[in-house]
Amino acid sequence: MTENLLTVKNVGISFGGLKAVNDINFTMKKGELLGLIGPNGAGKTTLFNMLSGVYTPTEGEIFLEDKKINGLRPDKLSKEGIARTFQNIRLFDNLTVLDNVKLAMNQYMDYGVLTGMFRLPKYWSEEKSASKKAREILEIFDLEKYFRAFAGSLPYGAQRKLEIARAMATRPKLLLLDEPAAGMNDTETKDLMESIKMIRDKTNIGILLIEHDMNLVLGISEELIVLNHGEILAKGKPSDVINNQEVIRAYLGSERN
Repeated sequence: MTENLLTVKNVGISFGGLKAVNDINFTMKKGELLGLIGPNGAGKTTLFNMLSGVYTPTEGEIFLEDKKINGLRPDKLSKEGIARTFQNIRLFDNLTVLDNVKLAMNQYMDYGVLTGMFRLPKYWSEEKSASKKAREILEIFDLEKYFRAFAGSLPYGAQRKLEIARAMATRPKLLLLDEPAAGMNDTETKDLMESIKMIRDKTNIGILLIEHDMNLVLGISEELIVLNHGEILAKGKPSDVINNQEVIRAYLGSERN
């Protein structure tokens, strides 16, 4: 089996006559934390949509470990081990924090419709196990204290973390985080950074992160990829990439002295 968790080969996508993303090539190791940056409209979210099954590439191949995953639906990719968060929060506001996380475990619940309808012993056993695992995940993000609260009542930063906790509940091999710090203040962003570091340090989950907050990106990424006009402009160690003059012109818009 390959040591790579994710392999992206010559991937591109066109919408009508417009090529939105072109000739993307990179690999991720298991447990790696990779940052994806670039100006607005560079193709970052389009690439995420291809990796998560929202879009099917019109060119190239995507492999999760040894399996080609081009064209698989998002629900199938979830079972294969890819989880994703979105720029806009997509919680079930009127469900509890605990139930939001437990819902993500549904594909692993081992009881049938009749067992659930009649609340047979198997149902209670599975629900008890799911609740225990969900609370353990919430504890990683310091959200366990909110487990009975409705998700919509949480502070904004806690809702952002709950989205990641719910994604973690699908047991991913690869976690795609689309601007997880969007709208957060400095304190919330620092707290989120520590949570993401904890995921990296305590699991072997690969994390691919889109983020505009450069302090967060530089603080946790092991490698950086810069997209511009749908193509890779630079990739490598964060310290090298951020000082690349092409990156400075494209992403920051000015030269540094």
